[in-house]
Amino acid sequence: MLLEGKNAVVYGAGGAVGASVARAFAREGARVHLAGRTPETLDAVAKDIRAAGGLAETACVDALDESAVDEHADAVAAEAGSLDISFNLISHGDVQGVPLAEMSLEDFERPVLTAVRTMFLTSRAAARHMIRQRSGVILLFGGYGDPVPRLGGLQVAFGALESLRRSLACELGPYGVRAITLQTGGIPETLPEGFPAAQAITDDIVGRTMLGRAASLEDVGNVAAFAASDRARAVTASAINITCGSVVG
Repeated sequence: MLLEGKNAVVYGAGGAVGASVARAFAREGARVHLAGRTPETLDAVAKDIRAAGGLAETACVDALDESAVDEHADAVAAEAGSLDISFNLISHGDVQGVPLAEMSLEDFERPVLTAVRTMFLTSRAAARHMIRQRSGVILLFGGYGDPVPRLGGLQVAFGALESLRRSLACELGPYGVRAITLQTGGIPETLPEGFPAAQAITDDIVGRTMLGRAASLEDVGNVAAFAASDRARAVTASAINITCGSVVG
C-alpha cells in the first residue's frame, strides 16, 4: 500500500472532496485524522473508513483558528508519533457567476482571506513537525492554471496559494518536505443536489476538456494518494494537473 504507516491530517474531511481523499489515504494504509467543524459528517466518513478496514480518528477543528490548528497538529504528532501528510480541503466561501465589475468587496475578498489564512496556518502547523522528522508532504488544492471568467475572488485565491506553495517547497525542501498542488478544472460531483444550472455547469466543465470528461472525486483521491506517497518523492514545488486537459477559452 502506498501510504502504509503514514499519518495524514485532512482538514475539511466532512466535505465531498475531503471525504474522498480521506478514504483514498486510508485505503492505501494511512491512519487518517479527520478534522472539521461538523462532528456528524466527520463521524460518517470515519465510520465508512473503519467499515472498510481502515484507521480513522476525528477532531472538531476550525481550520481558521490558529490555536486550534496548532493544538490539533501537536496532538496528532504526539499521539501517533508523526505527522506525515497534511491536506487542507476546507471551503473558501467563494461567490461565482458574478462579473468582477459587479461584485461586492466582501464577496471578492472572502475566499482570498480565507484560503490564505487557513492554508498558512495548517501548513505551518504541519511543517514544524515535518522539519523535525525531515520528511513530510503538504498538499494544496487549486483550480485552473489560467484565468476563467466569473470566478470572483476564487481565482485570485488560487494564485495566492500557488505562491505560498512555491515558498513552502523552497523553504522546506532542504528538510525533505514536499509541497504540491492538485489542480482541477471543476468536479461536477461536488455540485449540491438540485443546484441551479448544474447540468449547464457540468457541460461547460466537460466541454473544456481534451478527454471529454471531468475529474471525479475518485480521481482526486487516487492522485492525492500517489502525490503523498514515496513513489512521488521527486515531485515538489509544482502542480499536478488533473483537469482532464482543460482548455480555457
